[in-house]
Amino acid sequence: MASAPEAPTAAIPAEAVGDAPAASGGQKVDPWNVSGEVGTDGKVKAIDYKKIVDEFGTKLIDDALLERFERVTGHRPHHFLRRQIVFSHRDLDLILDRVEKKQPFFIYTGRGPSSDSMHVGHAIPFQLTKWLSDVLDAPLVIMMTDDEKFLFSEKRTVEEVQHYTRENAKDIIAIGFNPERTFIFSDYDYMGGNFYKNVTRVAKRITLNTAKAVFGFDDSSNIGKVHFASIQASSSFGNSFPHIFGEDEAKTSQIPCLIPCAIDQDPYFRVTRDCAAGLRYAKPSLIHSRFLDALQGPGSKMSASIDSSAIFLNDTPKQIQNKMNKYAFSGGKVTAEEQRAEGADPDVDVSYQYLRFFLEDDEELAKIREDYRTGKMLTGEIKKRCAEELAKYCTAFQERRAKVDEETVNLFFSRRPLSWGLAENLKSVPIREATTDGPAEGADGKMTKNQLKKLEKQRQIDEKKAAKAKEKEAAKASA
Repeated sequence: MASAPEAPTAAIPAEAVGDAPAASGGQKVDPWNVSGEVGTDGKVKAIDYKKIVDEFGTKLIDDALLERFERVTGHRPHHFLRRQIVFSHRDLDLILDRVEKKQPFFIYTGRGPSSDSMHVGHAIPFQLTKWLSDVLDAPLVIMMTDDEKFLFSEKRTVEEVQHYTRENAKDIIAIGFNPERTFIFSDYDYMGGNFYKNVTRVAKRITLNTAKAVFGFDDSSNIGKVHFASIQASSSFGNSFPHIFGEDEAKTSQIPCLIPCAIDQDPYFRVTRDCAAGLRYAKPSLIHSRFLDALQGPGSKMSASIDSSAIFLNDTPKQIQNKMNKYAFSGGKVTAEEQRAEGADPDVDVSYQYLRFFLEDDEELAKIREDYRTGKMLTGEIKKRCAEELAKYCTAFQERRAKVDEETVNLFFSRRPLSWGLAENLKSVPIREATTDGPAEGADGKMTKNQLKKLEKQRQIDEKKAAKAKEKEAAKASA
């Protein structure tokens, strides 16, 4: 079989990558931190998603794109898409082009295993991913980033994250994925072969300055954190999975993927897209979801390490009701009389926001919003309705989870051919030849002022260090 054309190596120029983690206006959104802006009253505001779109340079998913999705796929868009829970994208239109032309692509998502049980916020991207794999009849790879969770934690051991990988894989499988077209893998187990070749190709193109600017690393960051970007990126490329797409890298590197993820993961894939352009690989497309607020309210997201912030998939109905009553932030008024007179604010109310994610009935959701907004529904009532819906979701999940045994997990983790509708069309994937070295084609845009300032500051620091080193050498020579 022919091997992939190896483009001459060129590091990603700093000006080619997108913005640094969004932090304008006081809010912070990056792969490790999510917090809303703190207002003058000291209260944390809701995440401004329009600002993130502007900062990251993504595109909003508009009605025209949703109409095209329904026309091309023959399926009504998922309620996450209809309600703008999934609100932003990079090149979703190109994936729809491939659906129309019956050209192969795959879906890629992942999970950083950090606890024995996932919470309902973790389930959101997997619920969408399952639906996409079903309606698009597309193969799916799910990356378990156990190495990431070890590298980014001072406390976790390798053995702990490997245990979490197996337990979280059972949670993921219980969402309902089809084993015939789904491959789950652990970074620790899968590293090597074609996958590791791509890891090194990507790593060679990311400079330390770029990693610092895009991800916020500094001189105290361990080198594993810096290197992890190249690992996460490599799952975006079809030639990393020869058991699924074949050994002909010249062809399989041209099979694009669609990545459903929360918007905080976008910095990784902006760098990935620029690396893909330089390697002459197909660039990944992305769709971005909003965060499921922590129980404490807008401006944050659920955390697996803070029990009171989250509804876990293994919580009982009683635990769910207690958490909603005790912790769920309310958009209602102080007294029932005030709320009946003035109504509530559903846009900041945690119970209503959770119903947007988990209540599929559009008409009922609209009625709840109107009744709550006008004072016909009280805070206790909406919390009760939300707890019922969450309990129904978690109970059904737990029943499926109980049926997932070790043999089932081993099947999903096994390296095997997958079966999907367009598998035969792999033979017709066109080969994209390597071109001369130079700036990466199709990069996502120039750096913003914020990132340029970071790079300039780093350059000045490096110059000062170099000058001091020269002074020391000169002093030694004259001694």
